[in-house]
Amino acid sequence: MESVYNECNECIECAECREPVTMNARVLRVNCCDLLVCDLCGCQEVLVHTNDACCFRPGECVCIQYSGAMTMSIPPQISADCVKRVPCGGCCC
Repeated sequence: MESVYNECNECIECAECREPVTMNARVLRVNCCDLLVCDLCGCQEVLVHTNDACCFRPGECVCIQYSGAMTMSIPPQISADCVKRVPCGGCCC
């Protein structure tokens, strides 16, 4: 099976390798165990479940590594394997 890519050419499904997916985002809100972020590629809000949420502040940019699974809820939700602070670029949110 071939890999499936999103509009930013990021691999979102790879049946053979099951590689993690990354999302670059800006933090909008911080809660105890989750972050509300704006995905810099799709310009949509995503709720990110992570135990490290308290380490981040609104306005920071992050790179989120996750399995590729995303709920179809509003906002969509993911469970992060890793969240790292990165330099901010532009954001459309």
